[in-house]
Amino acid sequence: MKVNERLRETIFEVIDNQIDANDPAETALTLERLMNEGYTDFQAKQLIGQAVVIEVIDALKNKKPYNEERYIRNLRNLPRDPQE
Repeated sequence: MKVNERLRETIFEVIDNQIDANDPAETALTLERLMNEGYTDFQAKQLIGQAVVIEVIDALKNKKPYNEERYIRNLRNLPRDPQE
């Protein structure tokens, strides 16, 4: 499967914005934890991006607001796959 570089850049930008704003704080904590577990910055952001995408898809598909509780739960469970 061909990687959509622009989409990945946008997801990474969302992650960076969350880290810069410390909102939610769990994003930065998750990045740090994953890197301490041996993942590179890039790999850790790919994992975090999975949790971001779950929220984006749910918001667009189901016209629901961002579910911060689920997002944080999915971050805490990484590197296991996020749950919808």
